[in-house]
Amino acid sequence: MARIVMKFGGTSMAGMERIRNVAARVKHVVSQGNEVAVVVSAMAGETDRLVGFCREASALYDPAEYDVVVAAGEQITSGLLAMTLKAMGVDARSWLGWQLPIHTIESHAKARVESIETDALLAAMASGQVAVIPGFQGMMEDGRVSTLGRGGSDTSAVAVAAAIGADRCDIYTDVDGVYTTDPRIVARARKLDMVTYEEMLELASVGAKVLQTRSVGLAMKEGVRVQVLSSFDDPTQDDLPGTLIVSEEELEESKMERQLITGIAHDKNEAKIILTRVPDRPGAVASIFSPLAEASINVDMIIQNDSKDKEETDVTFTVPRADLARSVDLLESLKDQIGFYRIITDVEVAKISVVGVGMRSHAGVAATMFKTLADRGINIEAISTSEIKVSVLIDEDETELAVRVLHTAYGLDADAPAA
Repeated sequence: MARIVMKFGGTSMAGMERIRNVAARVKHVVSQGNEVAVVVSAMAGETDRLVGFCREASALYDPAEYDVVVAAGEQITSGLLAMTLKAMGVDARSWLGWQLPIHTIESHAKARVESIETDALLAAMASGQVAVIPGFQGMMEDGRVSTLGRGGSDTSAVAVAAAIGADRCDIYTDVDGVYTTDPRIVARARKLDMVTYEEMLELASVGAKVLQTRSVGLAMKEGVRVQVLSSFDDPTQDDLPGTLIVSEEELEESKMERQLITGIAHDKNEAKIILTRVPDRPGAVASIFSPLAEASINVDMIIQNDSKDKEETDVTFTVPRADLARSVDLLESLKDQIGFYRIITDVEVAKISVVGVGMRSHAGVAATMFKTLADRGINIEAISTSEIKVSVLIDEDETELAVRVLHTAYGLDADAPAA
């Protein structure tokens, strides 16, 4: 018998037919003798609809009241799933964020889980009852409902799994696992059996939409084994062909030799900013990036061109496309203080990233990337690296070509099916 947390996203909960499919899957896992807690998202599109109502009510809405409104989506699906399970003969009940409770800190609309009281929950699960928990929500110190930010249901599931000491956290999505790249771009992309937390964290941060970045970071911190599965497979199949996200030690124990590169990710949500003729003096760069940090604008790639006359230089960097307007407004307001000449922006760019823990012990990964792109005439506009990732900024129109040629260059293509 195992203790399992099952999490279902918005597409899995989009209407009663799909909720019945989810209930059938939960019933099958329970029938195998497992203790089960289920974390659910709102129906697909429902949170966007509720956010729209908030904006209609007030452009400057109160974040605490916003949380009250948007948390309703998960409350509805948790109640509907509990009802459906009972109709199928499975003992179940819903547990709202304040009923566990899930204690959160920091601010409304982007709260963080601090602790979860689990005594009553564990007692109910031990008695054979399925706990259905709305994701994305918790309770602030003053007792008011809070939400964890968009995509927060993944984080809720991992947090619950950590709190109850679950053997595994199964996250069901509209894809059946983590692939070496987007299968819609590369038909011969391969599904991965296992991925390390660090690799998944890097993939999630550079465009892979399988899991929310915060949830992966929490899973790594708490040592929660996560499995990514499709909610559209046969609910009663016992062989779950998903992707396990585990520690590097567990992965090494299971595989004698592993692929140098795990995957290729792409992200078209980047925007490039160039500040021209920035004074080349100590503190000039800090005067650019400190105000952006204070405004909670995440800066990714940074290039400072070599100063020819040692007096002025151009500074290039990227920000999320959604933050471009705010970034430009902020920098323009500080133009005299920073001392730049003008701002040039470009939204027709994309970030391509090569990810793999094998980079730690193998040289030449970046060189292979640069040569492969150069051979196809793809110009690199910026570069950033981490211990297990190399990212480049290129023209958006060349995204698909870059992903395909890099996928082949690193030997990630699956074998062609036999004729």
